[in-house]
Amino acid sequence: MPVVTAVDISRSYGTLAVLTGVSVAIQRGERVGVVGANGSGKSTLGKILAGVEAADGGLVTRRRDAVVMYLDQAPSLPAGHSACDVALSGLEAWCEARARYESASRDLGDGAADLSAAAMAQAQASEDLERLGGWDLVHRAESILGHLGIGDVGRPVDRLSGGEQRRVALARVLIARPDLAVLDEPTNHLDVATVAWLERHLIDDYEGAVVLITHDRYLLDRVAERTVEIGRGAAVSYDGGYETYLQARAERMAHDERTERNRQNFLRTELEWLRRQPKARAGKSKARIQRVENAAAQVRQTEAGVAQIGAAEVRSGKTVLELDRMSIELGERCLVRPLELYVTLGERIGVVGPNGCGKSTLLRTLVGEIEPTAGRVVRGANTRIAYLDQMRAALDDRATVFDNVIGGLTVIRVGDRELTPRSYLERFLFDEAGQRSVVGSLSGGERARVALAALLAQPANLMILDEPTNDLDIPTLAALESFLLEFGGTAIVVTHDRYFLDRVATSILAFEDDGRVSRFHGSYSAYLEQTAAAAATAETRAGEKTRRREEVAAGKLSYREERELASLPDQIEAAEVGAAEIESRLADPATYARGGDEAGGLMAELARLRAEAARLVDRWEELETKKENASRA
Repeated sequence: MPVVTAVDISRSYGTLAVLTGVSVAIQRGERVGVVGANGSGKSTLGKILAGVEAADGGLVTRRRDAVVMYLDQAPSLPAGHSACDVALSGLEAWCEARARYESASRDLGDGAADLSAAAMAQAQASEDLERLGGWDLVHRAESILGHLGIGDVGRPVDRLSGGEQRRVALARVLIARPDLAVLDEPTNHLDVATVAWLERHLIDDYEGAVVLITHDRYLLDRVAERTVEIGRGAAVSYDGGYETYLQARAERMAHDERTERNRQNFLRTELEWLRRQPKARAGKSKARIQRVENAAAQVRQTEAGVAQIGAAEVRSGKTVLELDRMSIELGERCLVRPLELYVTLGERIGVVGPNGCGKSTLLRTLVGEIEPTAGRVVRGANTRIAYLDQMRAALDDRATVFDNVIGGLTVIRVGDRELTPRSYLERFLFDEAGQRSVVGSLSGGERARVALAALLAQPANLMILDEPTNDLDIPTLAALESFLLEFGGTAIVVTHDRYFLDRVATSILAFEDDGRVSRFHGSYSAYLEQTAAAAATAETRAGEKTRRREEVAAGKLSYREERELASLPDQIEAAEVGAAEIESRLADPATYARGGDEAGGLMAELARLRAEAARLVDRWEELETKKENASRA
């Protein structure tokens, strides 16, 4: 029996019908991804499946005793309670047993009148706790909170940021391990490393069924076993993750096109037949006429609108931005140690690192909102910056969409076209009524589109974007990716969306330990490969160094070793020069002009040359040590 079954459910808000006749069943242990445009009804469906919201019509049944939990996009947590206690609160029976155990323990400590009864109550509560998972659940809660970036588990949740509270709410669901977990945008406010941990946890450690309402395409592709698309009130189910869904959806759309062509051909031929018949002919086929009328009455399902993202471009010089030994400190904490960075026209740099490491602070320093502690930020003479902050602080929630985006503009240039303000906003899916909407009343996805529209209404050649993917649906994400790929200027983007980084970034700026920031050429996946290879090489080198130190004898170098030692400096220099040449090619935007096909081979050769240079240096140190030992003997 499925955990939850919904049959022919409908839900409307006022005159807007969000779901109409949707049927879906979630099987035990199944992992289901839910996709669709913003406002299509994904969250509504999730709330109905979880019992958080009732359907207007249809039937929802849940397996007897099944536990279903819902992760809201804006969870409400009890003030005054610690992060650990809130995370454990999903285990209702366990929490009740712990409360009984602590109460009985207090009675014993206070010298209760009936010590025997208090001791029995404590023993019973202890037995119940062990049956329900024991005290190890506290350690599991602390571990999961730690993986989600909550270090101080004793801190009251009302003193945490909104993002931290959401992570505590996610931990509460993961710790409770319900029969069905409905996770609404679980990756919001998670950094890329934490999203990767969540992905592994859902695949390897979570036994219950999961419904994932998310725009994270890698998470969908790797975790979901089935994908449900919500659109125009209906639900269509596809086997497999995101890639399989795209293939099947393309096939369905092709089939729909063929069906529509056949319908049009049928209408054309039947109408021609009807027009040829005498008007008064009684023998005319009523069934045939009815068939024509039914076919004509059919309304073709069209695709939901997709935002058309574009901007006017400004001529840029070769130097766009330069960091000259720039460092940033916040109080006693060093966020960025002296950093040298030269950004040229056409580059698209993805910025990654754990939450709180200083990514947003770096962007604010680049645009001039914060002064660096040391060093300089040099902006090119022709550099014009468009900056999207993470909190979308530039939006006025009391003003309309039109006023937030247009202001005093009378015409907006997009590429080589000039658009009226209303036409421009229609490209971001705001019709006449939507343009009059107050921004404070909009959904997260709509606010994100308003912020993008306002950003791109002004000409720029350097886009600095802080979490631009938050709250955007997949079609809008794809439109933003296409825009950045075709944009003639430069982009620096902070995002946790790995798919977005892999598609857009030409290099990665990674925050590492203790304020170190390193640059890696290529996509996010290439960055992961490079760091993994570097870690493996470092481990191998450390082992080899230890072994070689143990093997170095005090005797003289052989003739062959003398010759090898003499040749090593030239070999090291050749490897380093070769690596520098490849780094220069990887830093050149022209390398990626044709899609970056040669970048993969260049990165592989760069890794080989770096490893070879490191090996040669190790060998030189080994022979020099042996030579020095021999001279002292």
